[in-house]
Amino acid sequence: MTRQKRPLLFHATEFLCGGAAYGMIEVLWRGYTHFSMLLAGGICFWILCRLSEKSAHWLPLSIMGGLCITAVELITGCIVNLWLGWGVWDYSGRAFHAWGQVCPDFSIIWCVLSCIVILCGKAVRRIRVKG
Repeated sequence: MTRQKRPLLFHATEFLCGGAAYGMIEVLWRGYTHFSMLLAGGICFWILCRLSEKSAHWLPLSIMGGLCITAVELITGCIVNLWLGWGVWDYSGRAFHAWGQVCPDFSIIWCVLSCIVILCGKAVRRIRVKG
């Protein structure tokens, strides 16, 4: 199956849906969110959608997705928390944290979340191809 070029609106929709979903997950998890998390969530979801297009097995894709989310979280945290000083989150109380911005506990959670998104993306593609 050849990959078709998608319009900017398609990618923007993925970004906005991902940002909204990430924000909702965060509100459910800790009771509030920050607009920077909506941006990070949009980027993460867009990356996971690209990974779900790959023909590789879901497990390595899920690990790669978790690592990508961790990288986006680290970059976002360095900007909003360390550079701008907004104090959106702080993992410095967790074991093996990196500058208080990322930690292994959440990286594992991101791998599980990536697995769910990637498997759903693959299922949607299979349905779309059959239909």
